[in-house]
Order: sequence, then structure tokens, then C-alpha cells
Amino acid sequence: MTVIISTDIHAQIRRYLEGTFPNEGGGFLIGKLENEHRIVTESRFVKNSFETEEQYHRYLMESGAYQDAEDEADARGLSLLGYFHSHPNHPAVPSEFDRVHAWPHFLYLIVSVREGEAVESLAWELADNRDRFYPVALEEIKVN
Repeated sequence: MTVIISTDIHAQIRRYLEGTFPNEGGGFLIGKLENEHRIVTESRFVKNSFETEEQYHRYLMESGAYQDAEDEADARGLSLLGYFHSHPNHPAVPSEFDRVHAWPHFLYLIVSVREGEAVESLAWELADNRDRFYPVALEEIKVN
């Protein structure tokens, strides 16, 4: 499985997450499934509603955000492919908290934001038995 994302959408996500620094930010990846590819056609930013003093290392999406994003994607013939979030001053590697709260078959794009600058993006998927994440190939393409 490969994730394909346009340079523009990836840049929008990175800028948004830089803007949430030093706290975590996040949102959804929406697009379509084609053969062995998840093609991200848009992102949807979602406010971090975790307690303010915990937002530097935790992210909680607003209540109802998942259902709203899924309904909107379905209505437009698209799929809710996954979720993205930042790791402020930490690697773009899933944490134990991420693993416990993740769902199999859902894409997780993690962006490492160091001192306010997005420096690395990695894609992950949770194993069916939920014991670990495995990396997913991330391909960025330029769209005219």
C-alpha cells in the first residue's frame, strides 16, 4: 500500500501543524482508494480539544469531527483515509499513546515539528492485532 499526496496538500498540512506548535495539531486525510494506493485529495484540520496544559504532547479531536468528516467524504464519493497529527520536538514515529488509540486499516500521517518547523513526515498503519505500527510508503507528487 502506498499513500500518494500532492505537494500542495502536504505543504498545507505542514504549515497548519507548524502553526499549532508547540502543541500537537491534527486532522483528517480524505481521498480515494485505487488498487494498492490511497490517494489523498484533501485534508481537513480539526481543533485540538485536549486540556490546554496537555496539548504539547496529546491531541484529541473535537467531538463529532470524525462522523462529520466521514459523512462529508461519503456524500462526495470520497473516503476518509486516515488521520494526521504532529509530534512537537519528537520524531514522526507513533507513540504508545498513538498505538492504544489507533484503528487498524486507517492511515496515520505523523509530522515531526521541531522548534516550529515541520522536518519529517512518515505514514503508518496499525497491525491487525494492534500490537505495532508498520510503515507505509509515502509518495509526494506535484499536481498542476
